[in-house]
Amino acid sequence: MHDHADHPAANPRLAGMAAPHDHVFLGAHHDRNARRTRLVIGITAAMMGTEIVAGTVFGSMALLADGWHMATHAAALTITAAAYAYARRQARNPAFSFGTGKIGDLAGFASAVVLAVVAVLIAAESLWRLANPVGIDFTQAILVAGIGLVVNLGSALLLHEDHSHHHDHHDHHDHHPHGHDSNLRAAYLHVLADALTSVLAIVALIGGRIWGWVWLDPAIGLLGAVVIGRWAFGLMKQTGGVLVDHIPAEETLPAEIQEALAPVARITDLHLWQLGPGQHGAIVALTADPPQPPATYRARLAHLHELAHVTIEVNPAR
Repeated sequence: MHDHADHPAANPRLAGMAAPHDHVFLGAHHDRNARRTRLVIGITAAMMGTEIVAGTVFGSMALLADGWHMATHAAALTITAAAYAYARRQARNPAFSFGTGKIGDLAGFASAVVLAVVAVLIAAESLWRLANPVGIDFTQAILVAGIGLVVNLGSALLLHEDHSHHHDHHDHHDHHPHGHDSNLRAAYLHVLADALTSVLAIVALIGGRIWGWVWLDPAIGLLGAVVIGRWAFGLMKQTGGVLVDHIPAEETLPAEIQEALAPVARITDLHLWQLGPGQHGAIVALTADPPQPPATYRARLAHLHELAHVTIEVNPAR
């Protein structure tokens, strides 16, 4: 016996249907996160444009440099926004066998690569400045870094709530409260990286102005590059794992499935993978004596709300 269906608990509209095929596995707060990301892009782009224009008009390299630096993060945030839009638009496209829930992880991986490139560029620039010290207009540079910090902290606050809470409150469509939106995390890390560089720059510039330590600016720049590089690697590891269907060791679903079915059947094969934030697919092959209809075993998994799509194969015990 063999059947599959989207978990009724994951999608109440499917309850009672024999063979539902609504494969929409977007995160519970997909649309809200998309709106916040677009707002942050608007703020970043406005600040970027202001700095580039002001830098050009007043001949300030500090303003110009920070403006173009923000442009790289605006580009990465645009990847995030585009992924949200594409995943929503294609959510019911049957060409995506298991929906578009992983589009966010793909975009998150791309953003992590951009973040890693930014870290390498910061490190290269810092090393060059250590070898070739340049004159710094400390007062103007501190002002630019301060403005950048305020803008980035405001953006981080907009994106922080959903990034940090692993237990979002349930709303009418939130059936997977433990989902982690990699796309939003990527956007959050970009603005956080910008805020970090601003903080480090302010510390270095104040130290340089007080004690004349011109080397402090590139030295702290190297420290920032290392921290941002670590964030980028962590994001790559997390999103890459989702893309290749790696189930982390701390994931409890395999044990929970085993525990739920153990009293009535023996699992002979189990495949588990992430479909979208907080939503998993499972293929369960089991043997039982005597074998029951697949619906019997499905009912035993109904309390596992993160199981959004389940295929069950039942064989008689030999």
